[in-house]
Amino acid sequence: MNKRLTKHPLFQLITLIIALEIITVSINFFYSPINIAAGGSTGIAILLHAAFKISPALSVLVINALMVVFAAVFLDRKIVQKITLGSFLLPLLMYITPSFKIVNDPLLAVIIGGAVFALGIAILYRINASSGGTTVPPMILKKYFHINTAVSLLAVDFIVTFFNIFVSGLNAFFMAVFSLVITSFVMRYIEAGLDHKYQIQVMSKDKTAQIQEMILNENHSLTVYDVHGGYSSNQKELLLVVVDNQNYGPLLSAIHDIDPDVFIITTHVVKVHGGRFGI
Repeated sequence: MNKRLTKHPLFQLITLIIALEIITVSINFFYSPINIAAGGSTGIAILLHAAFKISPALSVLVINALMVVFAAVFLDRKIVQKITLGSFLLPLLMYITPSFKIVNDPLLAVIIGGAVFALGIAILYRINASSGGTTVPPMILKKYFHINTAVSLLAVDFIVTFFNIFVSGLNAFFMAVFSLVITSFVMRYIEAGLDHKYQIQVMSKDKTAQIQEMILNENHSLTVYDVHGGYSSNQKELLLVVVDNQNYGPLLSAIHDIDPDVFIITTHVVKVHGGRFGI
């Protein structure tokens, strides 16, 4: 996609609305109907709705507005600008989007809800946007007390999740925790991409040339490093190959057919840019 297009304000606004609507779908269709609060301002809103029948959209609006005020007092102007639009768009979308149960099984609901929620958050991260809410206190704690934001955000989400016990019971608490795990897992794959690769380092005593020829004949990417042994100090060549999941097994078999005693190190690569793999 054209990089100029992705930086255009209109494109970013449309992307922000889509991401927030995806988050709204996860809340209104999966979490709220079964009263599961999986952290964040939306989780607090679900708890308040379950306990006192307060509109979730209204609760999110009030919480997000308070967080914007705190951000304006304690944080930089750029951060305030980053979170303000999303903070007020999210409750609006929650209000205009209908809320009803589309999955009867609560476990299936939190799995789907967690995955959908992760998709929305990942899109927000891609455009450097935020839905505000409980992401503000961790930023304040980092600025004044140097506490890692990931740790403090996890603590805030866990506190919100913990209150499921008093509102909806112990089962709701465990399902909310499971939902957080699903969200974290899906976000990791969305952010890094689904087409993961393997990086293989190959070192052979006397069959390096044959292995190199085989790799080139198979049209794999190949880099050759001049190295020396740490124990023997002998000069050697190290072959570096990047392959996808489908070609990993056959390549290892072909290398071992040439040299059964070959030394191989394999590492998992989440993204490869440039070269024969493109972007």
